[in-house]
Amino acid sequence: MLKYILLAISLLTISLSAAEFKIHTWKKHHITPHFWSEGGHFGDFNHDGKGDVVVGPYWYAGPDFKKRHTIYSDKDTFETAKDGEKVKVPGFKGELSGTNGYSNNFLTYTYDFNSDGWKDVLVFGWPGKETIWYENPKNKSGLWKANVIFKVTDGESPRLEDVTGDGKPELLAFQGGHLGYGEADWSDPAKEWKFVSISTKGKWQRYSHGYGAGDVNGDGRKDILEAAGWWEQPKKVDGTTPWKFHAAPFGAGGAQMYTYDVDGDGDNDVITSLAAHGYGLAWIEQTAPGKWKQNTIINSKPEESPFGVKFSQLHAIDLADIDGDGLLDIITGKRFWAHGPKGDQEPGAPAVLYWFELTRKGGKAEYIPHQIDDNSGVGTQVAAGDVNGDGLLDIVVGNKKGAFVHLHSVKKVSKKKWQAAQPKRIH
Repeated sequence: MLKYILLAISLLTISLSAAEFKIHTWKKHHITPHFWSEGGHFGDFNHDGKGDVVVGPYWYAGPDFKKRHTIYSDKDTFETAKDGEKVKVPGFKGELSGTNGYSNNFLTYTYDFNSDGWKDVLVFGWPGKETIWYENPKNKSGLWKANVIFKVTDGESPRLEDVTGDGKPELLAFQGGHLGYGEADWSDPAKEWKFVSISTKGKWQRYSHGYGAGDVNGDGRKDILEAAGWWEQPKKVDGTTPWKFHAAPFGAGGAQMYTYDVDGDGDNDVITSLAAHGYGLAWIEQTAPGKWKQNTIINSKPEESPFGVKFSQLHAIDLADIDGDGLLDIITGKRFWAHGPKGDQEPGAPAVLYWFELTRKGGKAEYIPHQIDDNSGVGTQVAAGDVNGDGLLDIVVGNKKGAFVHLHSVKKVSKKKWQAAQPKRIH
């Protein structure tokens, strides 16, 4: 009996040892080089059991993403010179034109808005203009029915988020100089949504950066985050009473903002990029109620990161558990040509995409950078999720380089190979 027990322990030890050394690799699918959107998302749109991807006016059928289907009008083109002649190119000006342009689609999300069992597609157009959700036609031919839920949606990082705790998403956005969110009448989600203001009128406008939601004070209700601080959700929301504002140093206005207990001490901290068109990624530690300490992950100088990583224009962030360890990691990268080939900081630097692995050791939290790619980057959105249904989180990107899916795989390796693959510290 002892022999079998020792054998079982030995096998378990070998199994744990093998499981300990894994590397995460990524296969890039460059679905199209045409610029249609600054974001993208995923879902099984045709109910064939395979994950699909949506970027701009098209959804691309998995698992190879080669066959595309049109959701809304794709008539936009621009002219460029080829072999001395002018030719029309589909989409908007971006890398293919060598000049700057902007799309009519800044972010895309998917959700079953009408509860018919089929995923629909939500498009945030140009900031300050319409937000539309397109109804999935359930494999019928033709363009998808457009439902305008907001004639005006301000801000550059709106997102779907369950702010009220009713299990349904609201739409984080600005309107008319007010912070707030859009709320659907779920008996008829196709009609215009109600904007719920949470603030007095301020200087927020269509191009304001940095917005998010999460429970800052631990009362079980989601608060609203913006660059200057956070707005406390009251016990009763009536749509007219402003939420209480708490000033906090959350940067100059970056991308999507999140609350998360980064250091595991029981209270939520804030994760944000510091300047959408400049530098900086940080988690802002809540050291005590109302007290904050910035922990820089990367900034404008390599020496400001323990691993020497530096890149600019962090205009999109997602939060997801990439390595399956139960801790949420950060997914971000360089937005390619936010303001063209000569705008912002280092516009010609590689369009990198990273995931930052959250680790906790000895009561200290640290983010370890892992480069996914150096020729795709992010847009105003980056979306992590299990696209192909293998249990691993993949990443979808739409930007001025086109549309990308980065499919995730995990490989068991020797300790030596694992060590060689780890980022190297510079201090």
